[in-house]
Amino acid sequence: MNNVPSQYLPRFFVKQRFTMMVNRYEIVEALPDGSAGRVFAIAQQKRMAMKEQVTFFADEARTQPLFSFKARQMMDLAAIYDVTAADGTPLGAFQKDFKASLMRSSFHLFGPNLEAYGQERNATTAILRRFINFPFSFHFDFTDKATGAPVLSSERQFSLRDRYTVTVPDQRVDFRLAAAVAVGMDALMQR
Repeated sequence: MNNVPSQYLPRFFVKQRFTMMVNRYEIVEALPDGSAGRVFAIAQQKRMAMKEQVTFFADEARTQPLFSFKARQMMDLAAIYDVTAADGTPLGAFQKDFKASLMRSSFHLFGPNLEAYGQERNATTAILRRFINFPFSFHFDFTDKATGAPVLSSERQFSLRDRYTVTVPDQRVDFRLAAAVAVGMDALMQR
């Protein structure tokens, strides 16, 4: 877990673990055969925080920060979340599209030379999961606003514990930005 991953990864997994006071996320390497490899980042989200901030660490003891995301405003339904490297270098941002999310969760994604929009692929599943507490499988697809090309997808597996497969076909998307968006979407949907 000590090695920092390259800045681009075409695919990885996000696993959520529940604890009493925090949501814990593990970012896991996806091996070529589709199985899970090593854990290379760990993050925790405090529940009921006034201003959302999540830091990703390289180690279990949470002593070596890698990157983070933080809300610009407190308690804003359409807050912008800035993603930064451990040294404070901006990597990009994401924002929930509150109005569109009333029917189908939707997000804006901003990165260097990139603006993308993503939403749940299946409108029926989006509506059902708002009323039924069931471990639905669902997909988010982000496309480049200028070209319509796929940028990022996050697929929640059908299981009791949250597990996502994140695929990043666009090499402009820094791995750290993709991981922050995947965890941020889960946190913002209050999963």
